[in-house]
Amino acid sequence: MRRGAVPAEPLEQIFREELAGPVLESALRVGNEIRARHGEGVVALLFYGSCLRCGSSEGVLDFYVITESYRGAYRSPLSALLGAALPPNVHYIELPGADLRAKYALISLADFARRATRASLDCRVWSRFCQPARLVWVRDEAAREAVVSAVADAALTMAARMLAWAPGDARERALDVRSLWARAFQETYRAELRSEQPASIDAIAAADPARYEAVLRAALGVLARRGELELGPELLGEQEHAALRVAQDPRALAAARRAWRGRRLLAKALAVAGLLKTAFTFDGWLAYVVWKIERHSGERIELSERQRRRPLLYAWPVIFRLLRSGALR
Repeated sequence: MRRGAVPAEPLEQIFREELAGPVLESALRVGNEIRARHGEGVVALLFYGSCLRCGSSEGVLDFYVITESYRGAYRSPLSALLGAALPPNVHYIELPGADLRAKYALISLADFARRATRASLDCRVWSRFCQPARLVWVRDEAAREAVVSAVADAALTMAARMLAWAPGDARERALDVRSLWARAFQETYRAELRSEQPASIDAIAAADPARYEAVLRAALGVLARRGELELGPELLGEQEHAALRVAQDPRALAAARRAWRGRRLLAKALAVAGLLKTAFTFDGWLAYVVWKIERHSGERIELSERQRRRPLLYAWPVIFRLLRSGALR
């Protein structure tokens, strides 16, 4: 735990247990291949996303690869430079003969920890890792604790942001936990270039409402101990799934709402920059993006053979059309 921080228990305990949960055999196999690609610089492998929620290997498995440094994870100085300049780098891997495919983001442990906090302009880490994840592999106990602490910070950041998205301006407000989580994921998807339909976004928290309620209550408890809000026994709903009541300075609430509007624009700009960078780090990136958009939006996108072979030269009309149409949002 960082010096001077308020203890995050039981929030950290929720994630310590969750990260140690069972892992799909397919995720273990893909994880071994990813480690072989990047060598001894790998600190931890996190498996998350729709395949984890569904317990299925169909589609594309999602990973975050946590490394000690970018230079230690790449043979290519350019890849290391791009990773350090605008983390994470995104890659794609397939296991021949196993019908397994995965997308993974590679990021240093220091950058992962920073991007889990409220100081980050980039919402990708905290919006993903307030969700369930599994530690497929971790180097040692020190690395495990560092990852657990960062993931708990991600949930804490999401909880703090969620207070600004809850309706009402009064000092004391009732929070409907389920609708608040749905709004939270809608807001963070809007801050990225992601094409999921609203029903798919709403299904994230709906997949395990009791888990998300426990995470939110634990995170709000940390914020209360830090003096950012009031959350005592008299403000808690007494029944399961009852509205959760919090008291917060209205001026702080108004400031948080203004700050998020600016941060959302900056986060989207970072996402655009990351998309352009991905052209240099993600083999077959355009075909993957097209597949992802078709799968989630139902929009059919045709690429010529020339665009598939040399996307940086010939596929810009397709990319700009996707951005302009809102298919990437």
